Amino acid sequence: MRDIKTKYRKSILGVFWTILNPLFMMVVLSVVFSNLFKFDIEYFPVYLLSGQLIFNFYNEATTSAMGAIIDNGPLIKKIYVPKYVFVLSRIFSSSINLLASFTALIFVMLAMRVELHYTVLLVPIPLFFIVFFSLGVGILLAAITVKFRDIMHLYSVFVTALMYLTPVIYPMSILPEWLEKIVLLNPITNILMMFRDVMMNNTVPSVSSILLAAVEVVVVMAAGLYVFYKRQDTFILDI
Repeated sequence: MRDIKTKYRKSILGVFWTILNPLFMMVVLSVVFSNLFKFDIEYFPVYLLSGQLIFNFYNEATTSAMGAIIDNGPLIKKIYVPKYVFVLSRIFSSSINLLASFTALIFVMLAMRVELHYTVLLVPIPLFFIVFFSLGVGILLAAITVKFRDIMHLYSVFVTALMYLTPVIYPMSILPEWLEKIVLLNPITNILMMFRDVMMNNTVPSVSSILLAAVEVVVVMAAGLYVFYKRQDTFILDI
C-alpha cells in the first residue's frame, strides 16, 4: 500500500493512471507503427497492448524490486524483518498495475469488437509465469545491487535491448530466421506468445510452451533465492 500511495501521491487521477498510461501509449504506438511499417496484423492495437502489458510489467517489477533492499535500509538496520518481504511488496504492487493494464486490454478488445473466446479463462497461466519469473529476477537483482550499485544504471540499458528482442511491437513473421532464433531464446517471448494465444488467437498453450516456461521460472527462482539467502547477512554492512 505504501508503494502504491507513494507512486500516485498528489496525482489528481491517482490509480486511474495505471489504466490510462497503457492506453495512451497504445494509441501513440499504434498510429506510428501501423502506418510507418504497415504491419499486416489484425487488431494491431490489441496486439500491441498485449505485448506492452507483459513486458512493461516485467520492466516495472524487476526495476522496482532491484532497489527494494537499498530503499528500506534504515528499517532493516533498526529491526529484524525478513528481507525478502521488501522484494515481494514491490512485485505485489506491480501486480496490481498488471491487473489494471489487463482491465484496459479487455476494454480495448470490447471496443474493437474482438471476440473473446473461452481460452481467455486460461490467462492466469501466462500471468502466473510472468509474475514469478519477474520475482526470481527481482530477488536476484535486489541481492546483487546492494553490493554493486552500478547495476542500477546498467539494467536500464539491458531492459531497452531486451525490449527489442521481445515481439512487443513487431510480428515474428518479419524476422529473418537467424534473428527469430535469438528472439525465441528470450524467456519473455514464450510467455508473451502464450498470453496472445489465449487472449487473441483462441489457442490453448502447448504443453511444450508451458513446460519451457515452468523450467525457466524454476531456474530463475532457484538462482535468485540462492544468491539472496547467501548474501542477506551482509546487507546491513553494504547498505
